[in-house]
Amino acid sequence: MICEAAIWKDLEVAEDDEVARLKRGDAAAIAGVVGRYHHRLYRYLFRLVRNPAAAEDLYQQTWLNVVRRIGSYDRRSSFDTWLFAIAHNAAMDLLRRKTGESLEDREFALASVAPDGLASVIAKERAEILDAELAGLPASYRETITLRFEEGMKLEEIAEVTRTPLSTVKSRVQRGLEALRGSLRREDLL
Repeated sequence: MICEAAIWKDLEVAEDDEVARLKRGDAAAIAGVVGRYHHRLYRYLFRLVRNPAAAEDLYQQTWLNVVRRIGSYDRRSSFDTWLFAIAHNAAMDLLRRKTGESLEDREFALASVAPDGLASVIAKERAEILDAELAGLPASYRETITLRFEEGMKLEEIAEVTRTPLSTVKSRVQRGLEALRGSLRREDLL
């Protein structure tokens, strides 16, 4: 795992009946899904673009695209996968439009979550160490590691989100983790 302090485990996903309500344009369903995914989606976008204003714009653009495209949602893939693919595409479009920047040049920070004072300090230090090491990885590795360990996506879902072959996703996760293991000392995260 990347770091337990940065992983959100018990997050709900959109239910089938909620998706049906979204397709009917039910405002309460839209508000519920937006509220449920707010933190995860914004965090993901911020890590890709590293600019709060740009991340907020992409966040809003993603939800507008969700509302526009909900009719094309196919239940063969999870709602999470479909949503993050829309967000990924919006972020990639933005990064391609920026001159002189590529996804490999972007950095991101990990949020830390800790229950008490000492644990909070330790978790913050771990997150800072991990953030520094993650920043040195190519963005394609950072993205797959984030989707795999923070968002809990399966490798097949990551391949679908990033429109990358499954074998490439597997190698990116493996190489990213190997690079992290190589650069992190055991005592750094104890």
